[in-house]
Amino acid sequence: MSSTIEWTDETWNPVTGCTRVSPGCDNCYMFALYPRLRAMGVHGYEAAPDEIQLLHERLDAPLHWAKPRHVFVNSMSDVFHPEVPFEFVTGIFDVMEQATRRGHIFQVLTKRPGRAVAWWDQNRTRYDNEWPAGVWIGTSVESQKYAPRITVLARIPAPTRFVSAEPLLEAVDLSPWLNNGDLHWVIVGGESGRSARPMHLDWARTIRDQTLEANAAFFLKQLGGKRGKRSGTQALLDGQTWTQMPAAAAN
Repeated sequence: MSSTIEWTDETWNPVTGCTRVSPGCDNCYMFALYPRLRAMGVHGYEAAPDEIQLLHERLDAPLHWAKPRHVFVNSMSDVFHPEVPFEFVTGIFDVMEQATRRGHIFQVLTKRPGRAVAWWDQNRTRYDNEWPAGVWIGTSVESQKYAPRITVLARIPAPTRFVSAEPLLEAVDLSPWLNNGDLHWVIVGGESGRSARPMHLDWARTIRDQTLEANAAFFLKQLGGKRGKRSGTQALLDGQTWTQMPAAAAN
């Protein structure tokens, strides 16, 4: 499904449903969108939003896309949710590995990097000990408390690792992981919606400066707000937009 998420082209949801794990999940758009999709009769959203559903019939969808695109994997769930069996995760990765040969890039974002590492340790020989180059792996860091997720993420030998600092809830220092090469891309965004918590521009500015100093890519997705997310041309920091992509996207 084509996406309005600024840093991707397409969403692919072979899994639906998720559960909250940290404060960044408090106002997750998934929990608001899920009932609407269920009311519209969209397949995959019949259950409660915190019930995990494996949609086998969606697995091979990327193999039918002719035009190369960036694909956000499981925007309505988490590939590495503990209720997603490793066998199903492997099915997702087998499809991604095949589809990257057609030029697709897959963006996997998880709040559970420890489970991602466990899956990789069990399945690395299936991929000849090489993480599929067209599969980017990232984790969410909304506050300094959760920045150590990056240390876990760095155990995965992906050519492109990234952080989504959205919603950014406080000042975060990412320099230890940026400076040692653990991160190649940083996305920052403020929270939006009726219960949005504010993001101060200085928080975004500090992360931008850390990211650029480390020669990584910086993407300011949105400023957030209760009456509008202020994305696109409205997502200005020091008078300009920031929509850098990692070097792997240049091809």
